[in-house]
Amino acid sequence: MAEASFYIGVIGNVISVLVFLSPVETFWKIVKRKSTEEYKSLPYICTLLGSSLWTYYGIVTPGEYLVSTVNGFGALVEIIYVSLFVLYSPRHLKLHTILVVAMLNVFFPIAAIAATRSAFKDEKTRSQSMGFICAGLNIIMYGSPLSAMKTVVTTKSVKYMPFWLSFFLFLNGAIWAVYASLQHDVFLLVPNGVGFVFGTMQLILYGIYRNAKPVGSSKGSSDIVADEEEGLTSRVPLLT
Repeated sequence: MAEASFYIGVIGNVISVLVFLSPVETFWKIVKRKSTEEYKSLPYICTLLGSSLWTYYGIVTPGEYLVSTVNGFGALVEIIYVSLFVLYSPRHLKLHTILVVAMLNVFFPIAAIAATRSAFKDEKTRSQSMGFICAGLNIIMYGSPLSAMKTVVTTKSVKYMPFWLSFFLFLNGAIWAVYASLQHDVFLLVPNGVGFVFGTMQLILYGIYRNAKPVGSSKGSSDIVADEEEGLTSRVPLLT
């Protein structure tokens, strides 16, 4: 059983890496234009927060090194994304972006780790408390894919909910849910189970609306950019 969970965890690592790298094209555009334009930094800031805490969870939880490795990689990638946002964000948004980064990516993780270490003396309780925090944060973050699905229903268009991204998110949730079941890790199982359900719903919506006639198809360029960003970043948070 342990061997099976290892191989499934490796597959989950590969899929998660692909999902972490999915916004590379967006950031290549940002670097070329030297501006974040209408793109939003919050999804990446929240993903960095989640990846950082899951990395710590994997470190302090025996047998969960596959969780720490992939989320450690994800944290490094998200640091690059967030740094590019800080560098290229408009002047009037730069200070706000820096403050949000400092609050969510510096202060909150340090406070959460310090609180669990000071409040609980044994490693198992520390691990469980951090798992509870990680799972809770990821479930809260599910408002993002719900918003994307609402956009698909109201516009009758899947243009801004890419099929392959939805598919890999569905696969990511499924693989890590199986891994969590084999590891008997409820903190991984619950959010990944929810992720699997949302991924399934996204694929069903894609099948329903992929040939539908879009509502209000004429849009300005800034609206298109904003919608493209929603499609790229309104993703199920990585729950590995």
